[in-house]
Amino acid sequence: MGIRVYKPTSAGRRNASVLTHDEVTKTTPERSLLEPLNRKGGRNHQGKITVRGRGGGVKRMYRKIDFKRRDRDGIEGTVVGIEYDPNRTCHIALVEYTDGAKRYILAPKGMTDGHTVLSSTEEPIEPSVGNCMPLRHIPTGMDVHAVELQPGAGAKFCRAAGMSARLTNKEGKFATLVMPSGETRRVLIDCRATIGVVGNSDHQNRRIGKAGLSRKLGRRPKVRGMAMSHHAHPLGGGEGRSKGGRAPVSRSGTLSKGGGTRNRKKPSQDLIIRRRKTKRYGQLK
Repeated sequence: MGIRVYKPTSAGRRNASVLTHDEVTKTTPERSLLEPLNRKGGRNHQGKITVRGRGGGVKRMYRKIDFKRRDRDGIEGTVVGIEYDPNRTCHIALVEYTDGAKRYILAPKGMTDGHTVLSSTEEPIEPSVGNCMPLRHIPTGMDVHAVELQPGAGAKFCRAAGMSARLTNKEGKFATLVMPSGETRRVLIDCRATIGVVGNSDHQNRRIGKAGLSRKLGRRPKVRGMAMSHHAHPLGGGEGRSKGGRAPVSRSGTLSKGGGTRNRKKPSQDLIIRRRKTKRYGQLK
């Protein structure tokens, strides 16, 4: 995977870089695995904007990804092609199974056309890239992605480009994983995971370079709260530029810095051994 930097023929091109997508081998998606993707523009079911800065952009079709792979146990599949997915940062692989079924899976690093993948629950299988199995059958020390939080619920962790978790320990009914954020947490040993690291790791190094491309991605301009009127934002208004002595808040008045953003669900929180860290605030409690 590589990044291409063009000659600075314009202001937008000067600051931009593009991904070469060397891993992609198939340019047209599988029609049977497509479905319409309706855009909400940041609005909820009442039509009210709950997420600002969303809307517009290029139309997309959703690629249905098989995050469970449970009905494919024991059936060998062959990778037909690696495709670009506009809905996620990583690439996806089209797998054709021996019974004729076709499914999309996340494409890990090193997967190419002709690669064989397999999934299993009961019998241990070879821990090669792309194979899916419960954590109890995966050797410790290996990198995994597409990890389930609850058995049978489908992959929830480590699905973005370049992400992986390290399986460090297995004890009793739990397995210990070191997440990409630095968090160490326990997961039920019957949860499934896929061997390998998610591909397209250079995605984070790409620079958009100009506002027009952000608009194509569905990102609208955002105005600072301080630049708004007093009735439009808690930090707005005043004679000239003024912060007003108030802590940074959102448009609805919610504190925007220093607070937690995680949904504090008790069953999931109890399984965290060591919290993730941030550069600014140190270890979160």
